[in-house]
Amino acid sequence: MSPLSQVNLPTYPLERFHKVVEPDVLEHASAVLERSRDLLDGRTVWHVNSTAEGGGVAEMLRSLLAYARGSGIDARWAVIEGEPEFFRITKRLHHALHGSLGDGSPLGAQAARAYGEVLNPNLKSFLDDVRPGDTVFLHDPQTAGMAASLMAHGATVIWRCHIGTEDSTPETEEGWSFLAPHIRDVPLRIFSRKAYIPAVLNDNRSKVVQPSIDAFSTKNEELEDDVARAILTQAGLITGPPGDGPRSFTRGDGSTGLVERQASVLREDAAPVWNDPLVVQVSRWDPLKDHGGVMQGFASFVDRYDQNGRTQLVLAGPDVSGVTDDPEGGIVLEELKGLWATFPKHLRSRMHLASLPMEDVGENAAIVNALQRHATIIVQKSLREGFGLTLTEAMWKSRPVIASRVGGLQDQVTHEEDGLLLDNPTDVEALGDALGRIIKDRPLATRLGSNAKERVRANFLGIRHLAQYHDLLNTLLS
Repeated sequence: MSPLSQVNLPTYPLERFHKVVEPDVLEHASAVLERSRDLLDGRTVWHVNSTAEGGGVAEMLRSLLAYARGSGIDARWAVIEGEPEFFRITKRLHHALHGSLGDGSPLGAQAARAYGEVLNPNLKSFLDDVRPGDTVFLHDPQTAGMAASLMAHGATVIWRCHIGTEDSTPETEEGWSFLAPHIRDVPLRIFSRKAYIPAVLNDNRSKVVQPSIDAFSTKNEELEDDVARAILTQAGLITGPPGDGPRSFTRGDGSTGLVERQASVLREDAAPVWNDPLVVQVSRWDPLKDHGGVMQGFASFVDRYDQNGRTQLVLAGPDVSGVTDDPEGGIVLEELKGLWATFPKHLRSRMHLASLPMEDVGENAAIVNALQRHATIIVQKSLREGFGLTLTEAMWKSRPVIASRVGGLQDQVTHEEDGLLLDNPTDVEALGDALGRIIKDRPLATRLGSNAKERVRANFLGIRHLAQYHDLLNTLLS
């Protein structure tokens, strides 16, 4: 096993946000970061997680730290290395903190030993770089076991938890029993919702900061319709006239990239035609995302509202070989392929399971951007969800969205104002009804999409997120 590695980061000026936020928002964030720079006095702010690619945490870190660096803060990102058994245990913890059983394996002494055996060499490598007085943000269960040693080394440690559930169950209690000893004594813990703070950590050290998106990233940059069509045609996700636009995108360093690869798609017939209405869900291949329920809800919609129509469903997720910290993804995808095969042909021909290439993270982000901008409706029918960044991305692109009323999703969407919420995430007929309602009511779709973008502008952009992190850090440092 290799020691942990550092990620090369770009540097972005905070002034980019003047295009999308009010001047007082930019002024406040600039003042907060200037205060951090003074208090840090040359010391480093580290963020540590388990993957540099794939998933919302990695995407947020790449942009947030770039803006911190642009404000004169020495922000760095380190990624721990693991092995299959370690990531199986942390995936078990992931499910437990969502109140789910996962693979059902025990989280006892043997799991604790395996967890520690992977973190120890990572810690040894990391302590060569961390100086006393540095600040270290540890992200999620994968890194929690590093906290005590880093504090003993003289670092200011903050633990950031991006997952959780408002329900206390035997599974959540087992998960928190495993993790709490590692992070009980850190000076600050950050959660995405107040309801996610467990009783064992419910003190004045636990705070709430909601996640965000970067409006200027490859995944969220503005795309003309013909560019989106050209990208999706090249990726094999739609057919028809590609338009005159280039299949290009802007990388994080400002250079231009070109979409060259194709998605691997399970489908019955041809890809959707470019002007077919498209229902899309973009997410990891995770049982909590309930892709199977989306297929069943779409089938209900077709049979009751669209038998003679052309609406298509695309379930898109990463090529599982490109996501190292999620050993469950391949299993879930194979199960979904089996479920897909059970639908009658007239439904299978309108359902497409797309694994998006991961060799080039910028190319992957460009394909997701094009797919979301081309979609007619975007769904996030999760059974559990700490916070749905793909839902925020869809809202930023003025898409009408349908989401489950669970976890952070219900904080992102106001029902009937900037999206539709499903009260029961397992009710597939309710999903079918919501799809039928939006497909048949274009003024409703337009209103929901327009309001959605304004909600993201006001609440879920990175400038707010970064300022909150550093407000909390400044309180610690001062």
